[in-house]
Amino acid sequence: MYDFCFTYPYGVVVLVGGVVGYSKKGSVTSLAGGVGAGLLLILAGHLSLNAYNKGQKSYLAMFLQTGISIALTVVMSLRYQHTAKFMPAGLVAALSGFMTLFYLYKLATNGNHIRKKTG
Repeated sequence: MYDFCFTYPYGVVVLVGGVVGYSKKGSVTSLAGGVGAGLLLILAGHLSLNAYNKGQKSYLAMFLQTGISIALTVVMSLRYQHTAKFMPAGLVAALSGFMTLFYLYKLATNGNHIRKKTG
């Protein structure tokens, strides 16, 4: 499975979560963090997809995706411990934890498998 297949939806979920957090609670921190992290994830997915289409690997995208997901896992886990509310902190922490494991797996296996073009 290619990282960009999960990074685009993950980025959109984080981005929308930031906007929803702002609209419901007026949290500028949620807006800045969610939109910022979401846009960076979408950018990383775009870099990864473009590199894949060129038959290359994008180590920048892989490290960006991994770093953002680790940061979100840590920050939202701490917030969950503080609030003990599953929504949104626990959900984002769990989702980001799974994505961190996925990205670490991709790093350990040298990224996306590039298919050789035949013909």
